[in-house]
Amino acid sequence: MKLRFIGTWIACFVLCFGCVAGVLLALHFALEPAPQARFSEALFSASGFLLLLALILMAATGFLAQWLTSIYFKPLRRLAEGARIIASSNPAFRTEAQGAAEACQLAQAINLLAEQREGAVKDVAVRIAQAHAEINEERNRLAALMSELAHSVVVCNAEGLILLYNQRARELFSGRVRTPDDEDSPTYIGLGRSLFSLIERDLFTHCAEQLGLRITQGEPQPVTAFMAALGASRLLRARMAPVMAMAMTGGGNPGSPKEISGYVLLLEEVTEEVFRGERRDRLQQRLLENARAVLANIRAAVENLLNYPDVDAARRQQFTAIIDEEARRLGAELDHATREYSDTIKSHWSPEQIRAADLVELVRRRIESQYGLTTQASGLETDAWVNVDSYTMMLAICALARRLGEVWGVRDLRFRITAAGRHVHLELEWPEARLPAATALEWEGAVLDPAGAPDSLTFREVLQRHHGEAWYESDPASAHSRLHILLPLAAVEQPPSLHPSRDNRPEYYDFDLFNQPGQSQELDDLPLSELTYTVFDTETTGLDPSAGDEIISIGAVRIVNGRVLAGDIFDQLVDPQRPITGASASIHGIRPEMLHGRPTIAPVLAAFHRYCDDTVLVGHNAAFDLRFLQLKEKPTGIRFTQPVLDTLLLSAVLHGDLESHVLEAIAERYGINVVGRHTAVGDAIVTGKILLRMIPLLAGRGIVTLRQARVASQRTLYARVRY
Repeated sequence: MKLRFIGTWIACFVLCFGCVAGVLLALHFALEPAPQARFSEALFSASGFLLLLALILMAATGFLAQWLTSIYFKPLRRLAEGARIIASSNPAFRTEAQGAAEACQLAQAINLLAEQREGAVKDVAVRIAQAHAEINEERNRLAALMSELAHSVVVCNAEGLILLYNQRARELFSGRVRTPDDEDSPTYIGLGRSLFSLIERDLFTHCAEQLGLRITQGEPQPVTAFMAALGASRLLRARMAPVMAMAMTGGGNPGSPKEISGYVLLLEEVTEEVFRGERRDRLQQRLLENARAVLANIRAAVENLLNYPDVDAARRQQFTAIIDEEARRLGAELDHATREYSDTIKSHWSPEQIRAADLVELVRRRIESQYGLTTQASGLETDAWVNVDSYTMMLAICALARRLGEVWGVRDLRFRITAAGRHVHLELEWPEARLPAATALEWEGAVLDPAGAPDSLTFREVLQRHHGEAWYESDPASAHSRLHILLPLAAVEQPPSLHPSRDNRPEYYDFDLFNQPGQSQELDDLPLSELTYTVFDTETTGLDPSAGDEIISIGAVRIVNGRVLAGDIFDQLVDPQRPITGASASIHGIRPEMLHGRPTIAPVLAAFHRYCDDTVLVGHNAAFDLRFLQLKEKPTGIRFTQPVLDTLLLSAVLHGDLESHVLEAIAERYGINVVGRHTAVGDAIVTGKILLRMIPLLAGRGIVTLRQARVASQRTLYARVRY
């Protein structure tokens, strides 16, 4: 030990002396006038000897510097990297004893501390496991309760991020729907996903505003209902209730409700119910028309018999035959209708019941915020309820207000509500502008959507659906015009409560997403720990995308709230429409016969694009996978514009002094078991776990946000690799 210590100081002395002597000799030789003799003579001269000595000293100095670096500096830097891994990611990791004796002793001390920390971590893990067991018991109770519900249940936060759903909801939204391009495509539901990918945002916002209004009016447990389209061919009926955040008292106990922190939705598919209702209506209409004709014929025959009692027997028999034939015809129609509709005995869907005053208040808010008009309300009967689809009716009235403002320059509107027998009379009044009768009729037939979408409803169709009426009148005496809308009066029914009694409701502790905002703000400025990620990997026919190799498998998994959601994966084989090389097949094990009948890349990329919407893409050596996706942009029209993180580059940022950055080496470094290597989903799951271990290490280096991680990644040598 002492001899090595002395040798190190001698080496340092020789190193310093050699550097100084070499520099002085080189300067001496450079300043001395060049000799006229030949080089062989100059070599044996004093100056030549000094030059040779300088070169030898400089070479020895270089070897000594390399030796010192290998036994001191490199081992110390590796020890520092190992200590960071032990402290932040993997307590079971151990440093290697390399280099000088002092470095080896330091490695042993670090490993000793690591063993102690690992023991403490295991002890804490046992306690956490016990706490998790208790929480899981509560979760299992919740799961058992939700599995017994006949409805699909979805809970989201105020930003629309899904934080809980049951199996029925998963089955409801995992069905196939029709896209605008008439292609079958799956809908995705999962933790941290936006509810607005399933339900129209404006419709949800409208119902949320309605609930907020009813809470401000003092209603203790408001519930609203609405109908929503799922794709182009499915209909959902939903009931929606708010989840209130509790204000904390001074003692840390929950107090009174403070504000809406989320919503509970009970969902039910009613596509078949609505279809059967339409069938029933058509059947009733046909039966009515046929019965009217039959009864008219019977009535004519009976009138002839009554008016002409002395008619001869042959004529009387003819009329009697007509009555008999028409009666039989009517009976056959009734029998046919009974058989055709015997399996559709069920109740009608009733529109939402809402206070007429609340409907007017929602209409006023929208008109003032979107069109800049001034509105007033007077004479509102607060006890008047109507049976309407409040969202559609609000759009219809707002469309009229928009046209009044844009076409006739109306700036002030006044609303009134009065009860009129079995109807509610809603009056919309404005000064001066007098509409021609032709204009009023034209507006009734105009679509509500200003863009003129072909599937938009007209104001007249909205009235017909609600069994309502509307008419326009002007008052020359007061120079005011009025639009009258008559809607059916609804009997007030208290909806079933979605709020269980607080005394019987257990507490749950896994709703962290209640407080997590959506990712609508700039992603680059968000902390890495708060982002939602899609970790993906591809398997291909070969390693050269520019030479025509194709994707044969895409696998992905999502990371939400710091957890890898192994139950929310994307796994799809792809028909590459070209052969697979033997070398590639030996790696991933995908054989050509496994790809027969699989979809081509275009529909798979479309589904994957929906799967990873509003997330950050993550891959290991992601440049390779992204090159394949980029080459498909032109033929498919699908672009992946999400920000990307690469665990290969992040490993180079964190562990630049370590030699290997392959997936297996990083996983071993972090104590992660590799399962399903060289399968797209298996590699994606391993990569996701690696990313979660890297986030605290990056934070230790001051790399906290997505922008900082991307900038640091681009500074590494691996970022220069191109495919």
